[in-house]
Amino acid sequence: MRRLAAYVLLLALLLSGCGVQMSPDEAQESIQVIAMDTAMLITTYGERSPAAAYACEDTIRDLEAKLSRTDPDSEVSRLNASAGEPVEVGEDLGVLLELARYYHGSTGGAFNIAIAPVVSAWGFTGDSFRVPSQAELDGLLELAQDGPGYNGSLSHGGADRYSLAPGQAIDLGGIAKGYAADKIVKVLQEHDVPRANINLGGNVLAYGGRPDGTPWRVGIQDPARVGEQNAFAGVLALTDSFAVTSGGYQRYFEQGGKTYHHIIDPATGYPADSGLTSVTVVAGLGEGDGSGFPGTMCDAYSTALFIMGEEQALAFWRDETQWGEEGCPFDLVLVTEDGRVVVTKGLADRFTLDESSGYTLEVASQ
Repeated sequence: MRRLAAYVLLLALLLSGCGVQMSPDEAQESIQVIAMDTAMLITTYGERSPAAAYACEDTIRDLEAKLSRTDPDSEVSRLNASAGEPVEVGEDLGVLLELARYYHGSTGGAFNIAIAPVVSAWGFTGDSFRVPSQAELDGLLELAQDGPGYNGSLSHGGADRYSLAPGQAIDLGGIAKGYAADKIVKVLQEHDVPRANINLGGNVLAYGGRPDGTPWRVGIQDPARVGEQNAFAGVLALTDSFAVTSGGYQRYFEQGGKTYHHIIDPATGYPADSGLTSVTVVAGLGEGDGSGFPGTMCDAYSTALFIMGEEQALAFWRDETQWGEEGCPFDLVLVTEDGRVVVTKGLADRFTLDESSGYTLEVASQ
């Protein structure tokens, strides 16, 4: 069974009304886009909101054409078929390959785009689900174990030429939507958009604030109540922020009475069994890890921290040696299998627990 649930939902109260005269700042455009294997909603405000919304769609579709692993004409597909021969890549793919190498290193290998053949072996690429044999997984893991760019598995043959070893393949599904959100920020700025809410299927961009001056309300899906409408673990109040959630309930199948989800642990080749049911990473537009791509960072870390589990995820967040005196550049909302919601202190006054969820709330400090 497959569920493509965008489990972080932007709860925007949109202004509407027949015959009502709206000011330029209140004018809005809202479009739905199906891309990158998910449903997206783009809502922009301001005098240039229609042009901005469709420019955002153009940005998404351009990236999808370059980065899709299933499109045989994409740059990623050509790289995956390189069999050791250098392949020219464009700026977007080049940036993402370098970011992927960084996030692989910073997470101790938990984020690994080279796990793509293992994901395919489970059937998540083409929806032909199966449980691979241990021998098959062992062979595929050997190709992926060093990740992108380590021990020669991804070589850099010039400013814009990369190659993969024979048998290797990459999948940017765990980072591409975050990168798209980063690029959309620039589109909104170029069109002088005062406010927008963008939901890229679990990757939310809360740009500016709501027309009444209050923060956007971003609901975090309750993983235990996916089939219920508006069933949230809690709601975040966000302005000028990215919020990216990863959870095993988004895509999964059942076999032999056991559920297998799509977030694969690169250490085992099996779906991550970390005690978490979802991880949300939140960062401001001007924050990040110094890469200049805070949305991409949130996307990568939401996957990696889900794999790590609660204890390691919080240790990662607290790691002063990694983040320096200014502290961690993001905050977290962790939903656990044992019925807790853990938020880091930077979100304590911006998160409201949904009392009907049955979860207990905990605040993690440094």
